[in-house]
Amino acid sequence: MEFTIGGQLEVRITPADVGKRVSVRRLLQDGPQGPQFTDTVGVLTSWNNGVLSVTPKSGESVRIVESSLVAGKVVPSAPARRRGPAASFGELAPVCARAWQPVESEPLGGWLLRAAGGFTRRANSVLPLGDPGVPLEAALARVRQWYADRGLPAYVQATTGAEGTQEKLCAALEEHGWRREVTAQVRIAALAPIGDLPAEVSRVRLSRTVDASWLSAYQRSGTSAPQALHVLGSGPSVWFATVPGDTADDPPAAIGRCVVDGRWAGFTAVEVAPAHRRRGLATTVMTALSRQAMDEGASAAWLQVEAENEGARGLYDGMGFATHHLYHHFRPA
Repeated sequence: MEFTIGGQLEVRITPADVGKRVSVRRLLQDGPQGPQFTDTVGVLTSWNNGVLSVTPKSGESVRIVESSLVAGKVVPSAPARRRGPAASFGELAPVCARAWQPVESEPLGGWLLRAAGGFTRRANSVLPLGDPGVPLEAALARVRQWYADRGLPAYVQATTGAEGTQEKLCAALEEHGWRREVTAQVRIAALAPIGDLPAEVSRVRLSRTVDASWLSAYQRSGTSAPQALHVLGSGPSVWFATVPGDTADDPPAAIGRCVVDGRWAGFTAVEVAPAHRRRGLATTVMTALSRQAMDEGASAAWLQVEAENEGARGLYDGMGFATHHLYHHFRPA
């Protein structure tokens, strides 16, 4: 990382550069071994009272005391990389939202407050796709009250890592005392290679509706409440996949869910029973669902996976999925 002009380190950023992508170097300490520095690249989201906030693609804001800066400059936006099928955040975010719809929602300017009796953070969090129409502090106060009225914790789902995402909002939430609880990757891939995988799709039963057998294998056991059934059944074209157990009395060996929405097929709830793992059943389920989605005209796939789920990430790597953006759920501290 180069900061020098004629061999001299220079700080060439000012508060006027807030909102731009910057690269900064700061002094960590100056001890017997000499000075130690660290570099940060991200969006300069604030510069107040001698403290800078720089938000990298991870979405976790880095606070930097101005006096520790030894170099800094504005840098071009990260070059676009092809991550599976071309997709903008503006296209993909509404598709993901339509595949997991709340029971109740209310707009707040360009934000959407969503609730589903506490069934999953995604269906019980604010989706901020625009400006709330009021100052952020007032918007967050409204969010806290709206969820409190429903006996639910307040969450805001904010995104990072793609053009049009919300690094500045993540930093602002942290500055207002909200803390990130979980991060997930939104991944995309071409659909045809998944549908072409050699899998025993004849083992998979597809249904338009969720039944007791499918629910018995779902990791959120006992989710037969109306709110959960509403969320699971929501979406433009919903399919449920089941691989039966070894006998008629056994619970399913594997399950999955797919929502077809135009050119997109979204996969959720792909789960394999512990006794049946490492037999390729997750791939079998996704292949069967992919073929159904292609029959309806879909050509691209998306899914969401928690960043810490190494096993699932490895499976999806092998299918060609690449990270498009990240989303983070923030909650008041």
